[in-house]
Amino acid sequence: MKILHLIDSGGLYGAEKMLLELVREQIKSGLSPLILSAGEHQFTEKPLEAEAKRLGLPLLKWRMNPGFNIRESRKILQWARTNSYDLIHSHGFKFNVLIGSYPIAIRKIPMIATLHGYVHAKKFSRIWFYEMLDRYAVTFMQGVVLVGNAMNRELPSRLVGSDKVIVIQNGLDYRTILSKSNQKIESEIQNFIENHSPVILGVGRLSEEKGFDRLVEAIKTVSVEYDNPGLIIVGEGKQKGNLETRIKEYGVQDKVLLPGYNGNVPALQRRSDLLVIPSLTEGLPITLLEAMAVGVPVLASPVGEMPSVLGGGEGGWLLPEDFDGKELGCSIIRALQDPERKKKVVWASRKIATCYSAEAMEDKYRKLYRTTLGEIA
Repeated sequence: MKILHLIDSGGLYGAEKMLLELVREQIKSGLSPLILSAGEHQFTEKPLEAEAKRLGLPLLKWRMNPGFNIRESRKILQWARTNSYDLIHSHGFKFNVLIGSYPIAIRKIPMIATLHGYVHAKKFSRIWFYEMLDRYAVTFMQGVVLVGNAMNRELPSRLVGSDKVIVIQNGLDYRTILSKSNQKIESEIQNFIENHSPVILGVGRLSEEKGFDRLVEAIKTVSVEYDNPGLIIVGEGKQKGNLETRIKEYGVQDKVLLPGYNGNVPALQRRSDLLVIPSLTEGLPITLLEAMAVGVPVLASPVGEMPSVLGGGEGGWLLPEDFDGKELGCSIIRALQDPERKKKVVWASRKIATCYSAEAMEDKYRKLYRTTLGEIA
């Protein structure tokens, strides 16, 4: 079975890591997947492409003009037909809209989409418009995958209760994550960790919905309790300038590090005292699963699938629904000083090893592919 995975990504975060794990397992199971990574012409190699190359995964770089390039999307679809792909699997709103909105009679190739979560952008903004198009386009697909049960409330009304919708939770290679966590890290980050205690970690795209502005504010509150805490926020994105401004305003330049993209998050998690995920919206972040595997305690906002994965707080700590920077800081202090920390970490480690394997994820996708192709035939 030939599967064409479509993605247009600027980083290497949850959706991208899930895709790499899935493709690696699909090869092991005898499928023939290919990642088509789209991007603008100025990109020589994206983080996803570099990691796929390192892992030896099949990849095709496809460069195109920005925006909703309908002409180029038709070329991709024609290329998929010419190369006899059995099924298209989309991982993001761009290809959901550009290719998924074609009815199957025109597209000819069945298509499914994995929805990793919406950012809930401001009404009438560009991203809000894209999300509305996305919600429309997925109704034309032969299958829609949610990464958690909590995402059912995100579905367009036409798909509520539809048998086209299935939940497949993200998975990871437990042994690989543990191996990566023991590797060396960059000297800049290592020096920062050695000179700060406790070390708090945030990981993700630097965008508004990730809540990192509140995390920067929270370090002020943490500094009241601890003499020299350190905050590392790993990732790239449009909010970086805003975060740098807030860091200066709060006078915490010596306590916050923004190292940009990092290819080995598990190694940073291993050396941190607490992972904080203050997102305003999420699906099921791979970063959370990695932290549970590595053994770093987790404090997360109660959105998406995170409350369920953390057992309602049994395997970590959950923030209040409406939290600000000060409340986040107080929650960080409570988590760092909680006498139940080790018990929560053990609970989380056991759950991740038994419930969120890459093998189980791949098996569920393979069954979905076969069901989809059988229905079309």
